[in-house]
Amino acid sequence: MKKSLTRSISYWLLLVLSLASAAVGGWIISDNTAVMTARLLDGTATGVEVYVGQPWIVVGAVLLGAGVIGVLLTLALAAAKSLVPVAAPVVVEPIDWSKDTEDAAETQTTSASDATESTADEAVEEEEDQNGSSGSTATATNISVR
Repeated sequence: MKKSLTRSISYWLLLVLSLASAAVGGWIISDNTAVMTARLLDGTATGVEVYVGQPWIVVGAVLLGAGVIGVLLTLALAAAKSLVPVAAPVVVEPIDWSKDTEDAAETQTTSASDATESTADEAVEEEEDQNGSSGSTATATNISVR
């Protein structure tokens, strides 16, 4: 069964988590850059704000990059899915119920005559199998002893 891309949970999970990662990364970068810039311009910056703010900006950049890559992957998946041809739906003809009842009646009469013929054939075969039967291996393997 082929599932639509819009019904795929993994597709939507990738899109939502990518957008969330990009948003959080952008917020971390914006917040730490604003705090560091304000403190440096005021002249009240401490070592914690300057030296700890830089790695936080790097973490934010990694999250932002991962989010952008995830969004690009979802766009690539959507483009690839649109290139795959969709199977044409099979057209089913309506059932003619009156035709079935006629066929069933013909089948029942044909099967009854076939059953009587097959039982007669089986009886003839059993008689032929028993000719020369002595319980030997030749009889068990259906080989003619004559």
